Amino acid sequence: MAILNAVMSWLMRKRIHQIELFMKYPYEVQDEWFRRLVQAGRATEFGRQYDFKSINTYHEFNERVPVSDYEQLKPFIDRLRKGEQELLWPEEIRWFAKSSGTTSSKSKFIPVSNASLEECHFKGGKDMISLYVNNFPDSEVFDGKGLVMGGSHSISEVSNTSYYDGDLSAILIQNLPFWVQFLKTPNLNIALMDEWESKIEMMAAETMQHDVTSISGVPSWTIVLLRKILELSGKQHISEVWPRLEVFFHGGVSLDPYTEQFKSLIPSASMHYMETYNASEGFFGIQDLSDRKELLLMLDYGIFYEFIAVEHLQDEYPKVIQLAEVEQGVNYAMVITTNAGLWRYLIGDTVIFTSVNPYRLKITGRTKSYINTFGEELMVDNADRALQIACAKCHAVITDYTAAPLFSDDRKTAAHEWVIEFEKAPDNLDFFGEAFDNALKSLNSDYEAKRYHNMILMPPVVHAAPNGTFYRWLKQKGRLGGQNKVPRLSNSRHILEEILPFVKPIH
Repeated sequence: MAILNAVMSWLMRKRIHQIELFMKYPYEVQDEWFRRLVQAGRATEFGRQYDFKSINTYHEFNERVPVSDYEQLKPFIDRLRKGEQELLWPEEIRWFAKSSGTTSSKSKFIPVSNASLEECHFKGGKDMISLYVNNFPDSEVFDGKGLVMGGSHSISEVSNTSYYDGDLSAILIQNLPFWVQFLKTPNLNIALMDEWESKIEMMAAETMQHDVTSISGVPSWTIVLLRKILELSGKQHISEVWPRLEVFFHGGVSLDPYTEQFKSLIPSASMHYMETYNASEGFFGIQDLSDRKELLLMLDYGIFYEFIAVEHLQDEYPKVIQLAEVEQGVNYAMVITTNAGLWRYLIGDTVIFTSVNPYRLKITGRTKSYINTFGEELMVDNADRALQIACAKCHAVITDYTAAPLFSDDRKTAAHEWVIEFEKAPDNLDFFGEAFDNALKSLNSDYEAKRYHNMILMPPVVHAAPNGTFYRWLKQKGRLGGQNKVPRLSNSRHILEEILPFVKPIH
């Protein structure tokens, strides 16, 4: 273990120096990756279609190659999954990350190349540890096991060749070097189980036997596991099960709605929380400062970044800009070109830059996860923060939530209808709703304007959901575990209408 710690320390110091370099020279690093990606793309069918051989400048790339979403790249991906190769990227693609950013019935299968595994996802994991230890040099994280909340994968046989799809976390676990498996828990067979409820039971039973010093996972599902561990162990706090647990590396959804639950489960003053921005499409950002909730945009992971201001996203020809042109405080949709063959791909996330020297950002939501019935532009980031404020005032704790517009009969006015599952409900739900409404007004001037004298938006309608509501809904949808998330905000009532019967049974 001492040798491993020494080797890891040397590698981490070396990597910290490289991170400092791309922070100092962001445009040079991004330009290098732009040229390398276009060069590699010349050997693909996509590259031939857009004549990558004649592209020498970003201007030519911007003029010639269209911004795409999944539906536009889907014909290439469908062919890849049937065994064709060199369509989007000049190497064999055998892994596909099944995207579950929403619980819609349509799944997306994101190609994962060997290059993206090594240069992006695994590199991001190493940097996450490097930055953490750099911030906390007395860390003993390597002296125990790392608990990884992974998903599952399935195997499809095509032309006598195996192609794999599943949660990104499962793909990463499956491809980790053998020696890393010795530092992780649970074992591979449990980590990749399909049936989620049995998996949680077995994960809890195994992991509680180990000396766990770190946890990596999505906050919502990690809480489910921690509660099962307390149930099986008979302990009151996780610190009694794992006294040396020191950090939770989290991503997928904001930690904010779950903060109080984690404090209750792990009431340790020495516990650290470190956010990452890791999606099926790539590893994009890491919280590099321990005292600020911002993510350093990682610029040397084989990804070329572009951005579109959200307010212009629906324009016929929205302006796409490079990293050098972004401004602080503007809400952007992120466009990526990657070393897995996603060309000018509109990932669906929205971000705001909090700093441009170096480039740090916050995730504000999804391009399709917001409410804008009357121009209020309510984003997930607003909702998370407002719920935190309301919970603090009402001494409440939230488990999950979702919301959608509620229109009047003549559709001239509307409100936002919220289903909120509380771990600790407020004494007065009406007062909670008022505190929540006021918090939203303070955080979002557009919402405040639409709420003026109830002329356009009425006060929010808040339903307190019974415990386990969202779990039962996800189970009904066949979406338990992994990276599945509860959709937060929507302009459509489709998801809300599915959940309301769990809250208000129809007699």
